[in-house]
Amino acid sequence: MNKINIALIGTGVMGENLALNMESKGYSVVVHDKSREKVENFIKGKAAGKKIKDASSVHELVSMLEKPRKIMMMVPAGKPVDDVIEELIPYLDKGDIIIDGGNSHFPDTTRRTKYLEEKGFLFIGTGVSGGEEGALKGPSIMPGGSPEAWPYVKPIFQSIAAKVEDGTPCCDWVGENGAGHFVKMVHNGIEYGDMQLICEVYQIMKDLLGMNYDEMHKVFKEWNKGELNSYLIEITRDILAFKEDGYPLIEKILDTAGQKGTGKWAVISSLDLGAPLTLIGEAVYGRTLSALKDERVEASKILSGPKPDFKGDKNEFIEDLRNALYASKIISYTQGYILMRYAAKEYDWNLNYGGIALMWRGGCIIRSVFLGKIKEAFDKNPKLTNLLIVPFFKDKVESSQASWRTVVSSAITNGIWCPALSSALNYFDGFRNSRLPANLLQAQRDYFGAHTYERIDQPRGKFFHTNWIGK
Repeated sequence: MNKINIALIGTGVMGENLALNMESKGYSVVVHDKSREKVENFIKGKAAGKKIKDASSVHELVSMLEKPRKIMMMVPAGKPVDDVIEELIPYLDKGDIIIDGGNSHFPDTTRRTKYLEEKGFLFIGTGVSGGEEGALKGPSIMPGGSPEAWPYVKPIFQSIAAKVEDGTPCCDWVGENGAGHFVKMVHNGIEYGDMQLICEVYQIMKDLLGMNYDEMHKVFKEWNKGELNSYLIEITRDILAFKEDGYPLIEKILDTAGQKGTGKWAVISSLDLGAPLTLIGEAVYGRTLSALKDERVEASKILSGPKPDFKGDKNEFIEDLRNALYASKIISYTQGYILMRYAAKEYDWNLNYGGIALMWRGGCIIRSVFLGKIKEAFDKNPKLTNLLIVPFFKDKVESSQASWRTVVSSAITNGIWCPALSSALNYFDGFRNSRLPANLLQAQRDYFGAHTYERIDQPRGKFFHTNWIGK
């Protein structure tokens, strides 16, 4: 029997669709899952008549593969990944490759890479974005781990990945150990930010402008034709138009948001690295606040605020909303790229920032026309420290300023929640100021804790302490 090209462990929807994608590109696949029923249903159903085999055990699966063996896991992050690795190890030969395609935390990927390399095996931790449809038709793939493994999986990954207009695959090597999963984590953090921004704009349209769902649908449909063109704007357009029994389904959905942890990991990493991930932080906290549904319902009976009352030109304000959303989106990506730059320095990764923008240009949840401009910026200056100093982004943000301030001030004046929009504007105002009130903060720290401070009339790195009370 001819040996099979690649194995896939975990036949959830993502695993099944990746297997079908690989098979459609000419690769033979063997699948395995601890649930025999799931595997058999897949083989008899979607995989019927295709070059996809099933293995009843891990031992059988390994024996069916060509060398070096390539085994991709699509199982839940954490202990399940380690359990599958331990199950595989006894049957592997030196140089065989294990791939984790789940949303694992990057320190776990770093640990697993070291652990498996010490045993003579190779490991890849790869982000896979695009959801069920992306997995089947072409996801964004962000691999990192053992560099020696990349040449063996590159043809498969790049063939199944989404392609941009010129045919370039949205997949390339990211870096050593946990770099791939770190980049996927940042992708998900930006996704949190984008989604929160869109939700705030939706609430302003609904509660301040009094727009109905058909009106909002038309606005998002129009926005998706211009510079805001993106997957998330596109699906928001569709969601706002969807009706059940003639009634907007969205109105029947409980307003408590879930999360799987990647956004939280991004915020924790930003704190560890000292990177100002303020907008994404607000998006994560926005979800946790939404989860306090019962408490919010009780609070709404006790606490009061202004009643929204819009008196301006609705069409002008909708244009202000578009500008504010675009400017805030620039801040979200700016902060995500700063986090990656800090991580690259801390973990000694040589990240290709323009290449990452290209990987996100198609297939993934945050795909948008906008990313082409980010790639151009980093191609021109690979050492770029902040997107806001690039002429294109500088001009866009500055030309949106009046609209941005109008939207945020109007929302706050009318008591409408907008943590991400306002956080984005605050970051911009903080970053563009050459002098912040941290001088007073340092004086306070020195006063109560003798933490010392630097002076503007002395060289950087020279520290001073003052006896503030003269005793």
